[in-house]
Formats: sequence, structure tokens, C-alpha cells
Amino acid sequence: MVIKATIIDALAQRLCQRIAIATIATVGVSIGLTSGGAIAQSLREHNQPATTTQTREFQRIEQPLSSKILVTTGGLGLIGLELWWFLFSKPKSRKLTAQAGIQTVTITVDGGYEPSYIVVNVGQPVRLNFDRQDPSSCLAEVRLPDFRIARSLPLDRTTAIEFTPDKPGTYQFTCGMNMFRGTIEVQPAG
Repeated sequence: MVIKATIIDALAQRLCQRIAIATIATVGVSIGLTSGGAIAQSLREHNQPATTTQTREFQRIEQPLSSKILVTTGGLGLIGLELWWFLFSKPKSRKLTAQAGIQTVTITVDGGYEPSYIVVNVGQPVRLNFDRQDPSSCLAEVRLPDFRIARSLPLDRTTAIEFTPDKPGTYQFTCGMNMFRGTIEVQPAG
């Protein structure tokens, strides 16, 4: 039995060596074929008579002033839009009011969380109804790490998550991959 295993190991090792050699040979031949054309072109250019004038590889193309202004203005506009989107736009927030003693909100899960900023009161039960509309796997789970909650969100269903915040602060909820985020602000009672 030991002899058979040794023979099989030796055969496998030889096969791996042959595959490695074949791969190296293939890469070598490929490089040789592609660089051969470049070397031949280089030799032709070197052997040409000196009377031939060489042209520059890149030549300047003049553009009308109006095109330059239009492209510059469009680029600055896009930069401004990007700065506003990431730095100055505020997420939609919602202050919850208690209904039957429970602070309730429905959060639509579609390319993110809407609303993504929720304000609740400390010491009162909270029910977050996650209505998942997005089929991406990233949003198939929601996590509230500060409350030790992780739930699967079935597609086209509403999943309720209940907890009671016991101290004021700002808490995050995220998707399963930690790419999409929302915030729960817990304010002192009163």
C-alpha cells in the first residue's frame, strides 16, 4: 500500500513538472513571437537612410475655444455635484412618535435604507419594519451591532426588528457586507 502511494506521488510530481515546463515554454514562445515583430520594425527603422524625416508620434490638435470652455465648465460642474452629494447633502431623517407605546417606522430597503436617519427616545420600545425591495445579496441582511441584532431580510417582505434603547447616543445599522448604513439617534426622554 505504501509503495502504491509512493508511485502515485511520483507520477503526480512528474505531471506537475511537465505542466510547469509546458506553461513556461508557451509563455516563452508567445513573448518571442510578439517581440519579434517589434525587433524587426526597430531594425527597419534603424537601417533607413538618414534623408527620411522623422515625425513626432503625438501631434497637437487645436480645438476651438468654445469647446475648451464647454469641457472645463462641464468638468467643474460634475466636481461640484460630487462634492455636494458626498459632503453637503443630508440624509432624510424621521423622528418617531409612539403609537400604542411603541416607536414604529417602516424603512424601505432599495439600493440603501430610506429613511437612513431615525430619531427615537430612550427607554421606549422601537420597532423597525424593514421592507426589502432590492434583490441584491448585500441587502439581504441587516445588522444592529450595538444591540446585538442580525436579521435576514426576505425579498418583497417586511421584517420587524424590535428593541429598547437604554441609553442616549448614535447607533449604526448596516447591511450584511457593511456597505450600506443607517443611523439611529437615541435622544434623552423629555
